[in-house]
Formats: sequence, C-alpha cells, structure tokens
Amino acid sequence: MPHRQRQQVIRILIADDHPVVRRGLKDILVRELEGAICGEAGNAQQVLSEVQNQDWDLVILDVMMAGRSGLDVLRDLKRLLPKLPVLVLSMHPEDQLGKRMLRAGASGYMNKESAPEELIKAVRRVLAGGVYVSSALAERLALDLHENAARPLHETLSDREFEVLRMIALGKSVTQIAEELHLSVPTVSTHRAHILEKTNMTTTAELIRYALRNHLVD
Repeated sequence: MPHRQRQQVIRILIADDHPVVRRGLKDILVRELEGAICGEAGNAQQVLSEVQNQDWDLVILDVMMAGRSGLDVLRDLKRLLPKLPVLVLSMHPEDQLGKRMLRAGASGYMNKESAPEELIKAVRRVLAGGVYVSSALAERLALDLHENAARPLHETLSDREFEVLRMIALGKSVTQIAEELHLSVPTVSTHRAHILEKTNMTTTAELIRYALRNHLVD
C-alpha cells in the first residue's frame, strides 16, 4: 500500500472582539488554506491565555481589542513569544498605524477591507517567515527612508501619546481614556500635555482638527 503523506496542520489563532468577523476569517482560512485549524479569542486576556496554553503558528490580531489596544497586546505577545508571527488587521489607515505595529514586532499589517485573496497571500507570506505590507504602506515606508522626507508632527509622538491623541480626536474625555487604557487620570493628562508640546498646539480643539485633517481617525 502506498504511503500517504501526512497533511501539515497550520494552527491559526484569530483574535477579534467581533464574533461575526472571527467567523468570516475562519471560513476564509479553512476554505483556502489546506490543513488550517483556527482558534478564537474575543479579548486581550483570552489571546494571552491561548498563546501560553497552546502552540500556534500564527496570530491574526485586531488592532482594537476590547479592553486594551492591539498595540499593547502585540507588545505582550512579542514579550511572551518573540518568534510567534502576528498579522495585524485594522480598519484604520495603514500609513498611520501600520508603521507603529511593524516597529512593535508585527509580521504584517493589512486593512480589514482587503480582498480575501489578499488575506491568504499575507498569511502565506508571514507563515513562510516573511513580512507582509500592502503596496501603499510599502510606498509610505520607502518615502520615510528618504533623508529629505519631512516627518509629520504626529510621528514625533510615542506610541502611547499617539493612542491618546486618537482617542482625544474621537471625543473621549481624559477619564474615559484613562479607563480604556488602564492608566491613571494624571498620567493621561501628562500625555496630553506632551502631545500639545510636541505638536505646538494649545487646545484640544486644535488637536481634534489636526487628527481629522491628517486622517488619524475615521
């Protein structure tokens, strides 16, 4: 009897706080990737628990997880398992969050509105040890390497300051931001003060106009 080659299993953890999104991603991956087995996590705590209790080949991470930002979750994942590939999905502009996610250790960043074929392309590239970026983000990264490229004011902000700026632009109060980021109110106020100083602005209204003008929020 001829020997049958054992099918390779690909274990993918889908981390998103929307069940419908998780189901859609799972259907695509199982249909298009031979041997794919998908697990699910609906919040940051579940993601970290899953990677510590089971072996995964890839984590697909939503940039905005319930209770914590995807950037914080990504940092925790890379601290726990530095070699575990993480592909970040987001509804936000690639040229804003994409660079920050890649610097934090993501193996790829793509928009949730991308076609299913592009998702599979990204997953295959990351599983093969590569890095996936869209053509738009690749162009942005190339421009940033140009020595004469002027850096926008918001790129001088730390990752945490950038998160606070985006939340201010969404109309959230200092107290709300503190609760969502698990920070103290004085700490958020300090971040806001640093943002104003680095952007040469003086009021929240100016920050909101700046964020909207530079498409930092939807």
